[in-house]
Amino acid sequence: MSKANKQCYSGIGGQAVLEGIMMKNKERYAVAVRQPDGSIVVDVEEYHGVQHGNKIKEFPFIRGIFNFVDSLLLGSRALTYSSKFYEEEEKPSASTGMMNRLFKEKAESIMMGFTVALSIVMAVAIFMVLPYFLSEAFESFIRSRVLLALVEGAIRLLIFVLYIVLISKMEDIKRVYMYHGAEHKCINCIEKGRPLTVDRVMSFSRQHKRCGTSFMLFVMFVSIVLFIFIRVDNPIWRVIVRILLVPVIAGISYEIIRFAGSNDNNPLVRMISAPGMMLQKLTTKEPTEDMVEVAIAAIEAVFDWKAYLKDTFGITVDEEEEAEGLEESAIEENIETTETTESTEATVESETEVETETSVDDEAETAEEETVEENDTEITEEEPLDEKEQEEIAPDEETASTEDIENP
Repeated sequence: MSKANKQCYSGIGGQAVLEGIMMKNKERYAVAVRQPDGSIVVDVEEYHGVQHGNKIKEFPFIRGIFNFVDSLLLGSRALTYSSKFYEEEEKPSASTGMMNRLFKEKAESIMMGFTVALSIVMAVAIFMVLPYFLSEAFESFIRSRVLLALVEGAIRLLIFVLYIVLISKMEDIKRVYMYHGAEHKCINCIEKGRPLTVDRVMSFSRQHKRCGTSFMLFVMFVSIVLFIFIRVDNPIWRVIVRILLVPVIAGISYEIIRFAGSNDNNPLVRMISAPGMMLQKLTTKEPTEDMVEVAIAAIEAVFDWKAYLKDTFGITVDEEEEAEGLEESAIEENIETTETTESTEATVESETEVETETSVDDEAETAEEETVEENDTEITEEEPLDEKEQEEIAPDEETASTEDIENP
């Protein structure tokens, strides 16, 4: 593999939804959801986005604004689809019924647009306007507008991190963060040139440089820089300027994260991406294998990862699996050879011990036989008694036997 250690841009992106994942490749997207019965349902649709076909969407910085709006609209659509599998049966509200009567088949799209618009307004109010008013409380202590801009940026960042930490305490959000990690693991696996299997995916990082969390962090940093150099004296115009600069900030942040995602090995990219990667430890959690299965199902519905591996890395999945099989066979053969060698050595040692014991026993028996033979020889070699000594012994024996009879 010529690019085994390099991460190559695949063009796919995604988002975690309720008990599932949305994956997008060009104009096609798929939402895979784990249903309450354990099965996986996949819905594949096309999304052309705002101003489809307009060349203005291809211009740097401007394309980031449209991409940001498209991601909000598509994310809301995917989230709405996934929630249908888990929402309780209840009667539609009066407002929903009125919307259905007025707009009929367009009611859902209009409600989704309203939801996105409301989300943008709230985000601007919380993360852009609120930090400005809080920083103004320090104006009596800090005269420098540059320092006030830095204080405002610090407050904005603190609010953002606090928001992430607080929502992470919700049980449903915890599982969304786990699916978020599964999404990143799958994309990292593909872009590192590895086959998309559950075991392989689980071994990859759950952080990714093109994550929306990193994008939001770049928004925070870019806003600090812009608000330092773009100044107005009127407090009302300060608020208006901050609202008007939101699209500009989004466009700049998009170009930064796009550059970071396609230049993984650049030292500068690694440096500017480090804070976002650290923050992703809060917005992603280690997924389970069944969550990875859902992510794989979403990717395979819109992206031919096998063709991508062959075109980008010059390998096929069959070759990779065959190489793995040969490697496993070699390992097994080494294990068997080691076991055989150990068994042979044990047998030899056992036989050696038996031979040693047998030799010792033979030597002991030989020593005993020699001892017996020596004793026999000593007995045989004793001198016979004289006739006079025999005669002296004989009367003593007769006397002893007579005395025994007479004396009861």
